[in-house]
Amino acid sequence: MSRRTTAPHEIVERALALSRADGCVVIADEHSDANLRWARNALTTNGVTRGRTLTVVATVNGAEGTASGVVSRSAVTADELEPLVRAAEAAARDAGPAEDAQPLVGGEKAAADFTDAPAETSSEVFAAFAPALGEAFKQARAAGRELYGFAQHGVVSSYLGTSAGLRLRHDQPTGTLELNAKAAAPGAAAPRSAWAGRATRDFTDVDPRELDAELGRRLAWAERRVELPAGRYETLLPPTAVADLLIYQMWSAGARDAAEGRTVFSRPAEGAGGPADRPADRTRIGERLSELPLTLRSDPRAPGLECAPFVLAHSSGDDASVFDNGLPLTGTEWVREGVLNRLVATRHSAGLTGLPVAPGIDNLLLEGDGSRSLEEMVASAGHDGPALLLTCLWYIREVDPATLLLTGLTRDGVYLVENGEVTGEVNNFRFNESPVDLLSRAVEAGRTERTLPREWSDYFTRAAMPALRVPDFNMSSVSRGV
Repeated sequence: MSRRTTAPHEIVERALALSRADGCVVIADEHSDANLRWARNALTTNGVTRGRTLTVVATVNGAEGTASGVVSRSAVTADELEPLVRAAEAAARDAGPAEDAQPLVGGEKAAADFTDAPAETSSEVFAAFAPALGEAFKQARAAGRELYGFAQHGVVSSYLGTSAGLRLRHDQPTGTLELNAKAAAPGAAAPRSAWAGRATRDFTDVDPRELDAELGRRLAWAERRVELPAGRYETLLPPTAVADLLIYQMWSAGARDAAEGRTVFSRPAEGAGGPADRPADRTRIGERLSELPLTLRSDPRAPGLECAPFVLAHSSGDDASVFDNGLPLTGTEWVREGVLNRLVATRHSAGLTGLPVAPGIDNLLLEGDGSRSLEEMVASAGHDGPALLLTCLWYIREVDPATLLLTGLTRDGVYLVENGEVTGEVNNFRFNESPVDLLSRAVEAGRTERTLPREWSDYFTRAAMPALRVPDFNMSSVSRGV
């Protein structure tokens, strides 16, 4: 029973048939990946890989409750399938009752495409992109700059089955393009550097020539270098930086943690009486987070950002439960017109808190009533003192969960804006900011557009964000050598 000769839906059915547990969930993930890499205006490597990962969740009922055991392995063969199922069952028997235990999600009939062959990517996904990349190399070479970067495309076909009768399937394409341009900086030890990235489903909507031209403009801005001290500056955060901050906010938006007083979304205790009696009242749901009419939402059917319309949980954690596998997902407004509306809740944590069930969804959109582009926002910045235009953020880490204070660094271009024009590049900074606090202080949101979160692109790529104008972004210290 090799991966090449056994269809993934058959693997799921065979594993379920082998199960002796009280309940069983099986997820077969077929994945294929294609990539291109380049340096100094020339391709360096390319390749295509394929594989399979099988996850088995066994549940065992006992006098004290239901236990679960989870085992995942790659490239499972016929001889390894039954031992994998038995290992999950043994893990369940050895575990104590699962706190998140719920009835498995069932279904009366299989999805129409459940027995279809998995979708796959190949080098053909770059058929139009690769020649355009060659033109970008020529364009960059003629202008005296060098391009570095990579393009990668992957497709994961997930087949989900449960002993309760559920049979679901989802194909997830994911593509990313990251392009870095470098040019000599006269009198400086390090070259000028600029970065741009894009997320895509199929590489038909990205043009490396346009990105190279954009990077060329930024490198021209960097010909003038200005040193600025740490401080609070009017700052324009581009969509990629906004995405990195708000993704971290979503990862910190669990209903249970908020109800138990552990996060920025917990309502402070009031006087000697302590927090409210109902767990839901101990959260900040219903509180205004921004004066701007901003809506932060997820939707598995958002155009261009489509993702699994049902829960795919390979393990249980604070904000996910293997018992919820197959639970349908619908559009969810986490923040509605500036007001906190939902927190991430499994069926278990929803029961604990009294809040609605709201599983995490693999995309994130921030929308408001803004229509201006980032370039138009630049034109109205820097009239009351120097303003900053960022490229991206990186090395983001949490400092204080109670306020969601984050720290991190700017990277690949911080530009000085004076009287509505970019007049040079400034040094990099370390910042200290909370995304929740930023939403309350932002004075303008631009036009929402699809973007690639640079810091989290290995984990989260489906995002659409506006640029934000913050009048007093905290650049806490100067960062040298970045």
